[in-house]
Amino acid sequence: MALGNYSVVTEFILVGLTDHPDLQIPLFFFFLAIYMVTVLGNLSLITLIALNSHLHTPMYIFLFNLSFTDLCYSSVFTPKMLINFLSKKSTISYQGCMVQLYFFCFFVISECYVLTSMAYDRYVAICNPLLYNIEVSSKVCTNLIFGSYFIAFSGAMAHTGCMLRLTFCDANTINHYFCDIPPMLQLSCTSTYVSELVVFIVGGINIIVPSLTIFISYGFILCSILHINSTEGRSKAFSTCSSHIMAVLLFFGSTAFVYLQPSSTRSMHEGKIYSVFYTNVVPMMNPLVYSLRNKDVKLAMRKNLR
Repeated sequence: MALGNYSVVTEFILVGLTDHPDLQIPLFFFFLAIYMVTVLGNLSLITLIALNSHLHTPMYIFLFNLSFTDLCYSSVFTPKMLINFLSKKSTISYQGCMVQLYFFCFFVISECYVLTSMAYDRYVAICNPLLYNIEVSSKVCTNLIFGSYFIAFSGAMAHTGCMLRLTFCDANTINHYFCDIPPMLQLSCTSTYVSELVVFIVGGINIIVPSLTIFISYGFILCSILHINSTEGRSKAFSTCSSHIMAVLLFFGSTAFVYLQPSSTRSMHEGKIYSVFYTNVVPMMNPLVYSLRNKDVKLAMRKNLR
């Protein structure tokens, strides 16, 4: 197919994290180790929660879905990323790129709202413990999870649909290690105004609304904790919430830096570095943070190991 004097792109070349040949092998083993910890950690949490009936509560159902989301979205691009470290030329087909983009958007947006649901769960548990079984019932829990995936489906369709509308001509080198939206917009030979607007609006909603909801929830939680007379009670409440706050700050901070900047001021190199946090580090940290700091999970682990 031809567009004027240009040929339409059928495959893309992924630059990767670095173009230095000496760093490819060390980076391969580094990210392989991260991916192995991510897969083992999240699969272990999923298995523990599924096998132990005393963990079938809203808090752990949300954690189950968080682990599932982390496992899936890190698997969308990491295997390809690892192969590219060992390849002389890292290519991905146009269709493969669009599929990768869709599932990446779907699972990242899902993570935003699963983390928000977890904040709501902690808010009710600490601020309204007597109403917990009513306000976080099985039906409410199911609706929150279903709503998270529905919003993720809608957002992923919006981003991918906008990308499919664009035409990519001779330029086919993506300055990234996966098919992310900002570097792909730079390659288009047609107007990207609508796509950038969708990224800013949809991305802004999916970052700002959940993060504001989470921080408002934790504001109320902090007020409730400060009114607890028992030192042991306060430390237990802080311990329960601190792991979630760590995950939220790292995830939303890095995504906001990448997606909420105007394209004119955005640095692709910095974008790649920050992407490592929410694509590789957060999925690896979540199972470690939630298991090592959680007595119920450690108890279930010891029970199953026996």
